Amino acid sequence: MAAFDRLGATSAAPAASAAPSESGLSRRAWLQLSVAAGGGLLIGFGAPPQAEAAEPAAAAPKPLPQPGAFVQIRPDNTVEIRVNRLDFGQGALTALPMLLAEEMDLNWSQVRASLAPAGEAYKDPNFGIQMTGGSTAIAHSWPHYRQIGATARAVLVQAAAAQWGVPVSACRTEAGQVIAGARRASYASLAEAAARQPLPAEVTLKKAADFRLIGRPKGRLDAALTTRGEKVYGMDLRLPEQKTALLQRAPSFGGQVASLDATAALAIPGVLAVFETPTDRGGSGVAIVATGYWAAKQARDALKVSWKDGPAAGLSTAGLFARFEEEARAPKLTARAHDVSAARGAARTIQASFRFPYLAHTPMEPLNATFDLSELARGKATVWAGSQFQTVDQGAIAQTLGLKPENVTLNTMPAGGGFGRRAVPSSDYLREAAALAKAWLAQPGAKPGPVKVMWSREDDVQGGYYRPMHLHRVDIALDAQGRPLAWDHVIVGQSLVKGTPFEPVLVKDGIDHTMTEGVVENLYGLPMRLRVSHPELPIPVLWWRSVGHTHTAYVMETLADELAQAAGQDPVAWRLARWKAAPEPARLARHVEALQLAVKQSGYGQRKLPAGQAWGVAVHESFGSVVAYVVEVSLVEGRPRLHRVTAGVHANTVVNPLAARAQIEGGLVYGLAMIQPGVAITLKDGRVEQSQFSDYPPPRLSDVPPIDVHFVPSDAPPTGLGEPGTPPIAPAVANAVAALSGKRLRELPFARLA
Repeated sequence: MAAFDRLGATSAAPAASAAPSESGLSRRAWLQLSVAAGGGLLIGFGAPPQAEAAEPAAAAPKPLPQPGAFVQIRPDNTVEIRVNRLDFGQGALTALPMLLAEEMDLNWSQVRASLAPAGEAYKDPNFGIQMTGGSTAIAHSWPHYRQIGATARAVLVQAAAAQWGVPVSACRTEAGQVIAGARRASYASLAEAAARQPLPAEVTLKKAADFRLIGRPKGRLDAALTTRGEKVYGMDLRLPEQKTALLQRAPSFGGQVASLDATAALAIPGVLAVFETPTDRGGSGVAIVATGYWAAKQARDALKVSWKDGPAAGLSTAGLFARFEEEARAPKLTARAHDVSAARGAARTIQASFRFPYLAHTPMEPLNATFDLSELARGKATVWAGSQFQTVDQGAIAQTLGLKPENVTLNTMPAGGGFGRRAVPSSDYLREAAALAKAWLAQPGAKPGPVKVMWSREDDVQGGYYRPMHLHRVDIALDAQGRPLAWDHVIVGQSLVKGTPFEPVLVKDGIDHTMTEGVVENLYGLPMRLRVSHPELPIPVLWWRSVGHTHTAYVMETLADELAQAAGQDPVAWRLARWKAAPEPARLARHVEALQLAVKQSGYGQRKLPAGQAWGVAVHESFGSVVAYVVEVSLVEGRPRLHRVTAGVHANTVVNPLAARAQIEGGLVYGLAMIQPGVAITLKDGRVEQSQFSDYPPPRLSDVPPIDVHFVPSDAPPTGLGEPGTPPIAPAVANAVAALSGKRLRELPFARLA
């Protein structure tokens, strides 16, 4: 999703001395204890110091919104753990409780989990907002959830030691019990006394050798509900007297209603109201409120609307690429300076131009949100949504409704995918829904009560906030041995973060780092000059799973293969040689280990493939993790067919191997969409031409080969896994195609080979 791994430099980030360490809790004020009704122990963070730092200097510390922010010990000795992220398939609802339960010495059968609502206590300590993105859920929660668990265990031990009159050192914990000799007490029986204990000055976290849960495969806590179809996603929510609303948006972004005839729509049974309402980017649309989805959809289909064009009117994909080509000839911004005059002595050159289209996110569950504004007159509102940006969205909803953020209860619902679409700095779909729900209350005959605002698949595909289209132009000068003398690289594409709260951190000297990540690091030690151009366009864009790495990995890894070929070297050997010759080879040791693991497990170079098949290799680092793919590919009717993928992954400590493997597999399949015929959002006369899976087709089971995933063992703190599986798969396949056909594929999705 988002490129949030760079946000540590924001004003909301903590000073190094304030950050909690692996060995102890340096900010005791973060943790609070209290007792629930019935005697359950509640333990959680107070308002994060990062959030306070982001406020004006004179602001007083904010009170804890709910005392049991993260963990509640229940009277039956089960423990409910609150997860401050969104779980939309990545397994956060299981992995984060594993961290806490490990340090608390719980049996896994005792653990329960739920998604936390929007709240100060749940803000990411590194970012100062509550969010899920940038593959940071585990990486950023690694110390904090473990410290909460260790603190809970410590006060429970203190309580038992005080009751038994023994030293703390005489007590140990196991399976939710404190034990001292023949004495045993459940955590539940100690909860009330533990809540009166002083917080320890510091807690010591377990060593990796002592882990009982971390590193062991665990099925998801919500698996039974999911497989039985009983898990309630936002789209499934049913509340008493709930209404359903749909929006008819303008066919071009920012367009407005010119005229409306709702006569036929209002005649459909179950339709309660039809009215104009504001939409994203200064536009307007038509809202339909009905007793159910089918009535609302029939009414929307029956509307007679004429539109004023938005600012995107007249734009076409062909015209935009022509403009990008022109801008690539004279880019004004330099992301990496280097003297490329050595190109004059080239024995040969490689000139490559790459094109990448707009891409939609297309999560299985389209966007939706349910609003209950029954208490709006009292300054309160309740919302249910699968948000990746809970506190950002809470603030946007409050602003739209004219409320204080703390008076908006935003309940986090499980979501059926998102891949970044539910992490929008503008909160587009929630602002639209809030405005619609408020306008509905003003309609004649409207009764206060919940209204669910839903998107259809067509709304989803045509609703904007796409991965931007990009053009790369690369000129490489080679000597007689095929070694690069000069590398001149230009990237043209829209900025993801310009005009958003992330601009101060992610844009430097006018350059959006989310567009250059994966190139600017120059991990192959190339004589590279990198320049960029950011055309300003009225097409809404957003991070897509793995952000800029979606296109930069493709360019770098296909050209790496081409350079290996020019040098007459095996592509694996070429990569290893470049990394080992780098000025800081230790920095690239994880790349070496990941690639060597994939090569070893695949049999690359050790076994002969069947006739008509070829190997393809690609390696890329994103979000702190390195993923190497070795693929086996053939060509069938001019299109690549994958027969097997072997992955070597270096993500440091793997908390839940079962979920980690699933993340690599899921990211890989998502990356296959980039090469899938028809997977491109194209514009004609300012309107998106695609509308459904029929003309924006995802990969199917028949497109997915056997996938073997192997992790490099490590005890280092975990890095991201939600997105790193996506970038390397397309270039790995392209490299295999080049080996089979001799043709280098410069445009995604792949065209059929003649």
